Amino acid sequence: MLTDIEIAQQAKLRLIKDVASDIDINEDELEFYGKYKAKLSDELSERVSKNEDGKLVLVTAINPTPAGEGKTTTSAGLGQAMAKIGKKAIIALREPSLGPVFGIKGGAAGGGYSQVLPMEDINLHFTGDMHAITSANNLLCAMLDNHMQQGNVLGIDPRRILFKRCLDMNDRALRNVVIGLGGKVNGVPREDGFIITVASEVMAILCLANDISDLKKRLGNILVAYTYDGNPVFCKDIKADGAMTALLKDALKPNLVQTLEGTPAIMHGGPFANIAHGCNSVRATKLALKLGDYCITEAGFGSDLGAEKFLDIKCRYAGIAPSCIVIVATCRALKYNGGVPKTEVSEPNLEALKNGIVNLGVHIDNMNKYGVPVVVAINRFYTDSDEELKYIEDYCHERGAEFALSDVFCEGGNGGVDLAKKVVEACEKPSDFKLLYDNDLTIKEKMNRIATEIYGADKVNYTPQAEKALKDVVALGGDKLPVCVAKTQYSLSDNPALLGAPKGFDITVRDVRISNGAGFVVVYTGNIMTMPGLPKVPAANNIDVDENNVISGLF
Repeated sequence: MLTDIEIAQQAKLRLIKDVASDIDINEDELEFYGKYKAKLSDELSERVSKNEDGKLVLVTAINPTPAGEGKTTTSAGLGQAMAKIGKKAIIALREPSLGPVFGIKGGAAGGGYSQVLPMEDINLHFTGDMHAITSANNLLCAMLDNHMQQGNVLGIDPRRILFKRCLDMNDRALRNVVIGLGGKVNGVPREDGFIITVASEVMAILCLANDISDLKKRLGNILVAYTYDGNPVFCKDIKADGAMTALLKDALKPNLVQTLEGTPAIMHGGPFANIAHGCNSVRATKLALKLGDYCITEAGFGSDLGAEKFLDIKCRYAGIAPSCIVIVATCRALKYNGGVPKTEVSEPNLEALKNGIVNLGVHIDNMNKYGVPVVVAINRFYTDSDEELKYIEDYCHERGAEFALSDVFCEGGNGGVDLAKKVVEACEKPSDFKLLYDNDLTIKEKMNRIATEIYGADKVNYTPQAEKALKDVVALGGDKLPVCVAKTQYSLSDNPALLGAPKGFDITVRDVRISNGAGFVVVYTGNIMTMPGLPKVPAANNIDVDENNVISGLF
């Protein structure tokens, strides 16, 4: 069996200008990054702004195994399948982070015969967007520390600095650091730390900004610290917003690539869903809606994280609504939710699948609460038994849920034709999209709605630290903002060990922070880390490049 990278390297890519031509993009509206990648210009966005929107399809999933359940593979395969049935579909995806690429989860370009290409470029440096976000984030940090070094006119309290440096790599050693050591010339000593780039508020801002003016305004509104007098200090107060915008002006433009079968794919932005809002950029999604009859996009991890944030944060701000929600389910994830160790999920175990299938039921029920038609995509793995697959199909049928067996990993677009037909049918059904909560509710009321309605918790508890932080957030007007929950992806609860459909649990909030520029409040639960670490055997161990510059081991 060929690896993902071997399949990708054997593919014959189309010139990106030809891919663009298929969706009526002129060559002079492209900014080329070689033959097979291009940024989409602002002129294109302006030209198509009056086009009618296509149908929006959101791909989400059940609670996953650590390796993921194939949302990106399903999204790419569904886009290819749409072309097989004569539909004009464009895929809108997130860019991969180097953290999981070199860690355990892998990249974000799909897999098998449903990949987005060139996969090596996409999974590594791509068009430099991640580096630009990292640089802009760290410029703000450097200017903040320089302000304190050069007289501290604003009276910033070094004990109350909220904004951290970032790096697009899993590096647990950088979670907590001390900077400014070595004497007066080296700055003001203080505790600091790093988060992974995809958890940065700058990433969230890039993904939610409508245009460069909106981007600059949002950057300026980032809350970075408090003064000795307890007054808030924003990015614009230290005059970093202009230079940060300059660093991000090209990164703000979406990137056009293609699937293995030449289907157009727009990849832009990449926030994690367990520690951020988990969706690609508003600009990319809106552009795909203007260019195609169907825009297929995904939200990270299970629907309790990515989809909830896509619907309650991204759709709220962008003024968009999905016509169909696809829930990706796999035999192995259901067995994992049924108590099987991750090392054994590939072995047939119908009893474990029966125990874990309640997890799928919760996700179906949750997505139905938003008033949008739902289709379950049963993502087939070669280790799945016919008996296991039939059990999932029967379960969906008994619940009245539309479903389709998807084999896009092995068969590409042909393996997703049934799914594509079901999605097209769902998009024609009546839809009454509604948000889970109103902005007028308090933060605690919003959090309670998410915890009880989506997670199935009994109630929400707050630590003393969280209560104190909440008062600061409310004082800044954060009570009227949507909530972004940082939570484990492995469970509907905040405890990764509670699998399936747990009952009788509470959610504990340990901290609350305002992402004032992005426009949401981050609620931290459990022991979720904003800077992940590498596993015992990282994927980087197997990645290499030969004397002909051919990369190997990249999945």
